[in-house]
Amino acid sequence: QVQLAESGGGLVQAGGSLRLSCTLTVSGRDFTFYTMGWFRQAPEKEREFVAAISRVGGTTAYADSVKGRSTISRDGAKVTLQMSSLTPDDTAVYYCAANLGGGVWPFRPSYWGQGTQVTVSS
Repeated sequence: QVQLAESGGGLVQAGGSLRLSCTLTVSGRDFTFYTMGWFRQAPEKEREFVAAISRVGGTTAYADSVKGRSTISRDGAKVTLQMSSLTPDDTAVYYCAANLGGGVWPFRPSYWGQGTQVTVSS
């Protein structure tokens, strides 16, 4: 059984930063087998890829929309996404995701967290 628990998010002013964390819990398998990452979904838009990190954290991938102002990192079963220079366009529900094996691009997760709301005010 795979579970993803997100934390962080909330209301942030434009120009500010945010930090999202996600902890992977796996029964019966080593968590290091899982690639992890983040997607987001804004109102009335498709869910889109944000960032991903490899099983041991050596490889990362970012969407063009967040590249240069975001960092994804990993400490074992915990993944953190830090974003800065936020704009209202970053407002969305952010979902932590994981996949057994696979790469960071394309990142096609099989497991999803419940999502955490991020709202950027102008």
